[in-house]
Amino acid sequence: MELSSIILIAIVVLALVLVKMSLVIIPQSETRIIERLGKYHATLKPGINVIIPFIDRAKPIVAMTGGRYHYTSAIDLREQVYDFDKQNVITKDNVQTQINALLYFQIVDPFKAIYEINNLPNAIEKLTQTTLRNIIGELELDETLTSRDTINTKLRAVLDDATNKWGIKVNRVELQDITPPQSVLQAMEKQMQAERNKRATILTSEGQKAAAILQSEGQKTARINQAEADKQTEILQAEGEAQARIRRAEAEAIAIEKVNAAVGKSANPAHYLLAQKYISMLEQVASGQQTRTVYLPYEATNLMGSIGGIKDLFKDA
Repeated sequence: MELSSIILIAIVVLALVLVKMSLVIIPQSETRIIERLGKYHATLKPGINVIIPFIDRAKPIVAMTGGRYHYTSAIDLREQVYDFDKQNVITKDNVQTQINALLYFQIVDPFKAIYEINNLPNAIEKLTQTTLRNIIGELELDETLTSRDTINTKLRAVLDDATNKWGIKVNRVELQDITPPQSVLQAMEKQMQAERNKRATILTSEGQKAAAILQSEGQKTARINQAEADKQTEILQAEGEAQARIRRAEAEAIAIEKVNAAVGKSANPAHYLLAQKYISMLEQVASGQQTRTVYLPYEATNLMGSIGGIKDLFKDA
């Protein structure tokens, strides 16, 4: 092979290498920062980009994968999540608690993410830890356990404002675990058990109270109904007795009219009725069905008049 051929092949290979180094293919949702002779030159977009080999180079950025830091030239523009290890925080009532947090963020300005901060993952982690300590330090343990949404909102607002100068958008912050000391957990369990017993006692007493009220109302209603029934019974009995007396009086009036029609004007009908009563009483005395005590009219003239009336009736008959 001639020297010219070797040189030509070398030139072709060198040209191919230079072309390959000049063409940079950027995947979707990624970018790279290009520096030309140490100075910022461009931010590459997804697709094919052309750079000058040996003059242009991609600026590396610190990333965290699997809990480890590493350098890479590719900048991921998708939303990322950092799972921070548990850290000890102290609440307002001086209770040491372990908290684990999740941070969801997205790089919106690659230029700031590279040039405004040296180690972005480490800065975000430390900022999250310190901010979380400050927020938890303003709350008591009970508030910390029951105010996760409030803590998440405050933490996200502070982190989003602080990382804005780094070209970062903090979308969400979630507290995974809040673990108080074992002694505090035992005390809380006893407190919850006491609270449950208290609620059970209150519910039982309220149930007994309601039952007693219902029972007394039932007894009251029963007494009222019984009194109303007795009242109606007495009214009906009185009305019955009144109707009976009226019927008896009407019957006696009819009897008197018939006697008066029978005896005419020659005798007094009252004497006739009194004589009948007297004779009926004498019959009962004679038959021994009555006691030996006999009541006679107080005025003898009335008695004699009654007997005389009977005599006159028999004569007329």
